Amino acid sequence: MNKFKSILGGVALSVAIASSALAAGVEINASSTGLAMQGYDPVAYFTVGEPTKGDYRISTLHNDALYRFASEENKVAFEANPEAYLPAYGGYCAFGTAMGFKFDGDPTYWKIVDNKLYLNLSKDIQERWEGDIPGFNERADVNWKDIADKTPAELQADQ
Repeated sequence: MNKFKSILGGVALSVAIASSALAAGVEINASSTGLAMQGYDPVAYFTVGEPTKGDYRISTLHNDALYRFASEENKVAFEANPEAYLPAYGGYCAFGTAMGFKFDGDPTYWKIVDNKLYLNLSKDIQERWEGDIPGFNERADVNWKDIADKTPAELQADQ
């Protein structure tokens, strides 16, 4: 039994190390295990025009974040040019970034503007952002330079 516990402990430690190794930096909105966009396929927004869950068996690492895809074709397209498909502001809420914060970007509240994918926190936030997309994106672009390397908690503590 002790041998079994030892093996089980080793497996648990290996999983913990592997999980922490996958954790993306603070500039990417990802889960503690490094999963970006809550598992949604970033390419599908451009090809199918709607949020599409990726398949855990079709995935790739980019900047220490794990992206999932609905098809091998989407994975190949992403790997060839990730910048064309990655959401703005690391997948954080576009409106929140304009306000100087990092709020979770919900992959079901999205819009492509000038061939760039933007996510927002919720329906009402999305509607507010859509009221002045150019103005909010201009503010977000300026703010992103200062907040990209800070955690969401650090930004809230600064207020």
